[in-house]
Amino acid sequence: MFPSGLVAGCVAGLCLTAIAPGFDPESVANAQVVAEERRTAVEELSGAPHFSADFPGLVKEQPESGPFVPTAAGFMVPFTLQLPNTDLKFEMLPIPGGKVMLGSPAEEEGRQENEGPQVEIEISPFWMAKHEVTWQQYQHFMKLHDAFKRFKDQGIRPLTDENRLNAIAAPSNLYDPGFTYDAGDGPNEPAATMSQFSAKQYTKWLSLTSGMFIRLPTEPEWEYACRAGSTTAYSFGDDPAELGEHAWFEDNADFARQEVGQKQPNAFGLYDMHGNVAEWVLDMAYEDGYEHLAGQAGLTVATAFRWPHQWFGRVAKGGSFELPAEECRVASRLISEDLWRDSDPNQPRSPYWHTSFPATGVGMRIMIPLNSPAERDLQEKFWQADIPEIEEIAKRREDREGRGAYGLIDEQLEQAVKDR
Repeated sequence: MFPSGLVAGCVAGLCLTAIAPGFDPESVANAQVVAEERRTAVEELSGAPHFSADFPGLVKEQPESGPFVPTAAGFMVPFTLQLPNTDLKFEMLPIPGGKVMLGSPAEEEGRQENEGPQVEIEISPFWMAKHEVTWQQYQHFMKLHDAFKRFKDQGIRPLTDENRLNAIAAPSNLYDPGFTYDAGDGPNEPAATMSQFSAKQYTKWLSLTSGMFIRLPTEPEWEYACRAGSTTAYSFGDDPAELGEHAWFEDNADFARQEVGQKQPNAFGLYDMHGNVAEWVLDMAYEDGYEHLAGQAGLTVATAFRWPHQWFGRVAKGGSFELPAEECRVASRLISEDLWRDSDPNQPRSPYWHTSFPATGVGMRIMIPLNSPAERDLQEKFWQADIPEIEEIAKRREDREGRGAYGLIDEQLEQAVKDR
């Protein structure tokens, strides 16, 4: 079978393809782009609960107090995720399933065109971290870069075809920490300036280390968690004058990231969903907003999601310490651009770090879905580079420049780091 407009013929066993009159190469290229834009994640975002018997986030008996979410698999409850052989802890809160109107209504003050049209999305239950990922939690991951390089130099813990699936790319060392740390590097301040690729690799490291499936949220999941049952511009209402009680933003942050958990939480108990740092989600933004979903009934996270197909145009949510109130609304979308790496003198520019405003206010928050695919290849899609160019540049920088490092994640890693 040949695409419309192509003519095939075989002469003396040699098959040729020629361009027929009226064939438009640009239309074929456009068709390929459209096909990429329509890559969904129905299999990846479906599934069932896959937890060990001693998983602390699911209990059989209804708790007498505290937040809990009843499900067919048991009662979801808050729990502390602690990484083995480390002092790193993440407080995880149960988020019930429900529906969310993704985006903002046309009359909302400060609304941008890419926030509509609103579409209803059904959300399955999940656990979300009470706080944004902090420097203490992220710098432990960053230290793996030098450890992986030592392992490679010493010829230990080599990557093979058999174990490469359990490898991650540790981000390169900051060539100028000032870009990243000038706005704050306290242990309980939110980590920032990492690329979405690094954020996804971080969730892979957490997943392989903890034995749980951890990922970034999708945009509908994030908005649902932020709204916490509200339908207003902010989780607490429509009045931006009240934002200072709930968020660090342009008017009160003094141009610096602040320690997490100091402002009022939303109704789900989540802190800093507005402001402090914007949080990476898995989605890419389209020029027509959510028009590609308009008019579709019964949308779920799985049927609404589209895999990103470009390096930039990716979404971060919630606004930051550097942004005004209207950009900290629930529906507001911060869209990544190449300008976020404008101060990076490296060529090719880093796939791990951004250097310039507003990326100085972009971080992350982790989640654990109740339902997930059991197949490892489907899980891997939430952690790996979703376009080949990102992975190619990461590997080239490691091989040719010694920036960034790949290494194996297993039960022996922490001890191997200590021994070396």
